[in-house]
Amino acid sequence: MFTADTKTLSRIEPAVRRVLIADPTLASARMLQDILKSIGSREFIIEADEHRALDHARELEPGLIFTERSGPRLDGEQLARKIRRSNMSCRDAPIIMVTADATASSIKGARDAGIHEFLRKPFTSADLFRRVQNVALKPRDWIEAVGYVGPDRRRFNSGEYAGPQKRKADKPANAAEASLAVKDQAMRILAASIAQFDSDPVQAVRAISQQAVTLKGLALKSADARLATAVGGLEGILASGGTDKARLASPVAALLSLADTGTLVQRAG
Repeated sequence: MFTADTKTLSRIEPAVRRVLIADPTLASARMLQDILKSIGSREFIIEADEHRALDHARELEPGLIFTERSGPRLDGEQLARKIRRSNMSCRDAPIIMVTADATASSIKGARDAGIHEFLRKPFTSADLFRRVQNVALKPRDWIEAVGYVGPDRRRFNSGEYAGPQKRKADKPANAAEASLAVKDQAMRILAASIAQFDSDPVQAVRAISQQAVTLKGLALKSADARLATAVGGLEGILASGGTDKARLASPVAALLSLADTGTLVQRAG
């Protein structure tokens, strides 16, 4: 059994206080519950049914969610997608998939569903604690697009995944490069949101609104008057209830005209 220092336990306590466990195997869920109790978790709901798990997520507002990949009435990837695209307060809560099905396709599926971490069964208490530390103490940027909603996939941690964007060299070299990367990503998401608008209008509007917030912050930080003006135009349409594609197309196009060359070649989500 591992031991954790009091300071670390105190820091992770807000995340682990309320936990939802979606697992069709009660013995597995109970073992997970026992380990979590030892690191400070206090409120639990264990559920084998995907639809009831969603209801519990709405009621409990968990700070941490665990899910198996599959079961008779459970699809862990689908559960994650539904939570991410909901209006629940826990839609951005860390989700850890705990499963024995650790194939390359299942790891990729979990990552693309908006899962924060992937933990293969059987696991040790130390393995679990490392995953909890990651989600509680190392927050990842949130991506709000049409095709994808969830934590930045470039820092996905499966313990086995070694895909692109998991190298230190992929990180921006300085603050200027970091800001440029954020701007480029926001512009790509805006372009994709308009292009994919008809497939999911509600999520497209949410994605566009989030990019407006991001770009406004960058405009203020860099004193970019042109960007600030363009963002203001989009915010005005959104504030007036303009949530249809026709009204949003023009202010989004004004913002996209400020994108760096090549940014829009790649579409987010």
